Amino acid sequence: MNSIKQYMKFVKPYTWQIIGTILIGILKFAIPLLIPLILKYVIDNIIEGDMTQAAKTSQLLWLMGISFTIFLLLRPPVEYARQYLAQLVASKILYDIRNKIFDHLQRLSLNFYSNTKTGEIISRVIHDVEQTKNFVVTGLMNVWLDMVTIVIAIIIMLTMDVKLTIVSIILFPLYGFAVKYFYAKLRDLTRQRSQALAEVQGHLHERVQGFPVTRSFALEDYEQAQFDTRNKNFLTKAIDHTKWNAKTFAVTNTITDLAPLLVIAYAGFQVINGNLTIGTMVAFVGYMERVYSPLRRLINASTVLTQAVASIDRVFELMDEKYDIEDKPNAVRLGRVQGDISIENVGFKYNDDERKVLKDVNLNVEKGETIALVGMSGGGKSTLISLIPRFYDVTSGSIKVDGIDIRDVEQRSLRNNIGMVLQDNILFSESIATNIRMGNPYATDEEVIEAARAANAHDFIQELPYGYDTLVGERGVKLSGGQQQRIAIARVFLKNPPILIFDEATSALDLESEQTIQEALGELAAERTTFIVAHRLATITHADRIVVIEHGEISEVGTHQELINKQGSYYDLYQVQDFGQTPTSV
Repeated sequence: MNSIKQYMKFVKPYTWQIIGTILIGILKFAIPLLIPLILKYVIDNIIEGDMTQAAKTSQLLWLMGISFTIFLLLRPPVEYARQYLAQLVASKILYDIRNKIFDHLQRLSLNFYSNTKTGEIISRVIHDVEQTKNFVVTGLMNVWLDMVTIVIAIIIMLTMDVKLTIVSIILFPLYGFAVKYFYAKLRDLTRQRSQALAEVQGHLHERVQGFPVTRSFALEDYEQAQFDTRNKNFLTKAIDHTKWNAKTFAVTNTITDLAPLLVIAYAGFQVINGNLTIGTMVAFVGYMERVYSPLRRLINASTVLTQAVASIDRVFELMDEKYDIEDKPNAVRLGRVQGDISIENVGFKYNDDERKVLKDVNLNVEKGETIALVGMSGGGKSTLISLIPRFYDVTSGSIKVDGIDIRDVEQRSLRNNIGMVLQDNILFSESIATNIRMGNPYATDEEVIEAARAANAHDFIQELPYGYDTLVGERGVKLSGGQQQRIAIARVFLKNPPILIFDEATSALDLESEQTIQEALGELAAERTTFIVAHRLATITHADRIVVIEHGEISEVGTHQELINKQGSYYDLYQVQDFGQTPTSV
């Protein structure tokens, strides 16, 4: 139940609004409780009363006039206020939770996202959070209203006949047993059902993005079978949940149907023997509906609450996901750094039970220096540069910027000093201007255009139907690879950071696009500390130093010419790319 305690922290700011809603709800539910009393009075005091026909008619008209006034003038605004306030409070709580989750998601490490499907995350943020709304509306409001309604009805019944009241509520313990018996398993089945649905959503999200691959390999039948497996698993869980739910309703509704029969039998016997008035009997039968309808709703509520609690568990399971990277309590906020970077005895592995990806890496980089990292795939190049913005923390050793260990500074202030251009840059399905402004959300239109010019992007943007207002589509699908890269470079120009990281920024482009982007990257890197990861060695010959990384270790460091003269690993790699020859060593 720890998740419920966590959920209640979001509820606490709205405590008085919830109490107000409950009080209004009590009034709303109390008004209909007058109807059996009105019916009893009409039968016993008017119809069976010792009055003239005219007097009976007059009393009936007065009684009905007052009753219609209450039900027409008082009940509608009370009903509106209760419904509006209940939904308003619940919606505000969900708003707060989703905001908190989004903030939490932004702080989670890349390691979390590499092990979790996007669709499942979305399922928890949208579907499960929405399901928790029932905990507020039903669990914190309606349940109390139904219980108060039952208590008020029983008090009224006790004032009329104590023994008949006892007969009326004699089956209550069976309700308690039914709820306790069915609730535990229903919660577990609901959790399983929600998890199965999340798996379907996660698989669907991934496969929708990969439809081009499915079609290119003609895998439609195979993928249909894969989806059917997950869909069938969800169907099985849904049916199990439905069966148990149906058993719950079968038992509770049977109890509900038996209770009025007991009242009719006992009250009828009492009327026959002259111990009870007909009006009282009719009123009690009326109150059976007023008592057992809330009880039915309470049973329904137990089902709804079970689903809501299962969703709360899933939401806070996500919220409890630990941060791999956290700021220290006394973390330093960096201003604009010079760009001196020191990598000292750095070792790294992604998980504790895996081998090290980097082993005792040492490298000192001075302000404005351009460092190229090369080597065979899997050697650790991309891992090393992902440690600089602290996407992961080093396992051993340290990385320092301007002499300060990056673990001692605020992550955000560190990343404010770093600009990255990757092979697969993410563009959002908004306008080109909005995507460029990711480098500086508060930039003016003139600054955006200037950044685009610097990235050699302005000309092609101007040729698009809506210029800078052109929507690029999901992940930038409406733009070519070269155009996407230039937009990514433009936003780094706009950010204007002192440290740059280029990770395979041109490897997927044609020669013409690569040449254009190389020019933009060259201009961007001027007088900045720059790291370049590249497979095409011809693109990094200008680097101040080239660092060869093999099997997680630095094997060679030098300029292009120095490494060529050395005729080591770099020379072999360069020979393969330049002449297509087989290397003598790797």
